[in-house]
Parts: sequence; structure tokens; C-alpha cells
Amino acid sequence: MEPKGYIFDYGGTLDTAGCHWGKMIWHAYERQHVPVEEAAYREAYVYAERTLGKHPIIQTDYTFRKTLEVKLRIQFDYLQECGYMNEGNFKAVSMQAAVLNDLYEAVLATVARSKTVLETLKAHYPLVLVSNFYGNISVVLEELGLDGMFQHIVESAVVGIRKPDCRIFQLGVEALGLPAGEVVVVGDSIRKDMLPAKKAGCQTIWIKGEGWTDEPEDENVPDRIIHDLSELTAGMQ
Repeated sequence: MEPKGYIFDYGGTLDTAGCHWGKMIWHAYERQHVPVEEAAYREAYVYAERTLGKHPIIQTDYTFRKTLEVKLRIQFDYLQECGYMNEGNFKAVSMQAAVLNDLYEAVLATVARSKTVLETLKAHYPLVLVSNFYGNISVVLEELGLDGMFQHIVESAVVGIRKPDCRIFQLGVEALGLPAGEVVVVGDSIRKDMLPAKKAGCQTIWIKGEGWTDEPEDENVPDRIIHDLSELTAGMQ
């Protein structure tokens, strides 16, 4: 069925082109020669994500850069406290700043490419954003030049529903005012995007990038697989 509207995920889709954020950060650690093993980093990443999920540390006025700075600070503190990183505080702070700058520039470049795709799609279809986020997604979108791309934003911290609950996608469909079968959901996660979107009755497109683990995904779940968002607008004016 020809789509009449699109729902986009944000994190891992528009900002990293399908690369899991855990891997995105790890590669910046590698590029900046942070002296920790990947296994230790993975512990720190999970700890930081759980901490941010349990406590309202990210404020609604935080920019993306500030949000990322907080994530990294929690990770670096964990690595030092657990004895995984024996650098002095000054050097640890310096490395943390280097990783932050590295990641921020990488995301700016990726988002600029995503914006080109969104602008092309927006000329033909209504777009809605559905995201698990901290309540500051509007600030982040403005910071990254994506404000005005979406006619509506459904943010988990605001609506009180998180993926993989299919109801968050139902809210997105309602915002579009279209039958679910005429809506395409684009996301990077089979579990959090593709499966609940299909349960909500939507069409699905999976942007396949580097995952958090090497476990194979069920590629029969999505209706279509892409490796770059530009594939969505191939041949469109």
C-alpha cells in the first residue's frame, strides 16, 4: 500500500544513521584513545542509561550537547570508581571533553544528511516523530536544525508511554490522522520500533546499522530494510 505519512524514530535513526548509541560512543572512546576495555565501557554505558532512566537528571531545557555531556560524565565516573580507569582526574576530564567534541561533531554531520532526507519527504508527506526521550526533544531538535520538520512529536517522557509499547505508535498514527496501514514507521530497532509498529498496524522500514551486540536480528520482521536514510528519497524531487 502506498504510504500517506511517515513516523520517524529519533535516537539511533536520525542522529547516528542506524548505529546503536552504545557503539557510537564506544567508537569515539576508541578514536580518542580512552584507556579502557570495551567490556568495562559496556558496563559503564548500561549503568549510565539505567541511572538516567531511574532519575530525572536530564532537564527539559538541556541541549543535546548538555545531555551527552551528562551521559559521558556518569560513564567516566563509573569507570574511575570501579578502577577501570586509573588516569588522574585532570586527564580523565580532558579525555571526556575530547569524546564529547568527537561525538557532537559526528552527530551534527549525520543530522545534516538526515535533514536533507526529511526536507524532501516533508514536501510530499506529513511527518511525525515518536521517540523515547527525556522531555527535552524539542530543545534538541531546535539545536540540531530539525525544528519544524515534524507536524507533531510524541515523546515518551511527556506521554508516559515508552517503546516497545505499541500504544506510543498509535499516538503517532492518531497525530497523522491516517489509517495505520497508510503510515510507514522508520527506525533502527527491531524490538523497539519494528515489532510494536507492526502491532499498531503500520508499515515498517528498518535502517540497519551497527548493533549493540552481534546477535542476528530477524530480518523478516520489517517490510523493508535500508542502510542509509537517503534510500527513502531515491528518485524523488
